[in-house]
Amino acid sequence: MEYRWRYQDQQGREVDGPHVAFADQTEAEDWFGSAWVELREAGVAQVTLLRSESEVYGPMSLAPAE
Repeated sequence: MEYRWRYQDQQGREVDGPHVAFADQTEAEDWFGSAWVELREAGVAQVTLLRSESEVYGPMSLAPAE
């Protein structure tokens, strides 16, 4: 099973983002840790981690903490 990220805007609508797949959850999370600022700057407001088509967790906001 592969892992990937679903990218969404503030209303929860899917938006385009990098099409990358990962062998495991740790690899997906490591990639996200280095990419989240670029994703936010590109207009992604929240992400959900998927394993195949099942949600692992999310949506997770990319907004700065208040």
